[in-house]
Amino acid sequence: MARNHAPRFLKIVDDIRPQINECTIEDVRKRLDAGEDFTLVDVREESEFSASHIPDAIHLGKGVIERDIEKTIPEIDTPIVLYCGGGFRSALAAYNLQQMGYRNVISMDGGIRKWREAGYELES
Repeated sequence: MARNHAPRFLKIVDDIRPQINECTIEDVRKRLDAGEDFTLVDVREESEFSASHIPDAIHLGKGVIERDIEKTIPEIDTPIVLYCGGGFRSALAAYNLQQMGYRNVISMDGGIRKWREAGYELES
């Protein structure tokens, strides 16, 4: 659910959503509980990540992910789940990573807001 996001921003996200893979917070919780091997990436700002984040997530902010992804996750087939506050920035980041050749990228719809509302664990 958009939280006072600008209409043009929402249009960009709506336009790319059919071109990316998305999952729910429950999907990610199940994957974590099953011990699946994937990299969980928080694309929010550093201050947001420092305040709280999903355990075992790494931080690559939306502002630098395209610049730094190849150093952090060099293998383009690595399973990656991206999340942000509500699923908008992570959708844009997923699209950009796909454009860079990453083949196994998923955006977590609902972001950390839905994760928190579900009562799932966070760390700071």
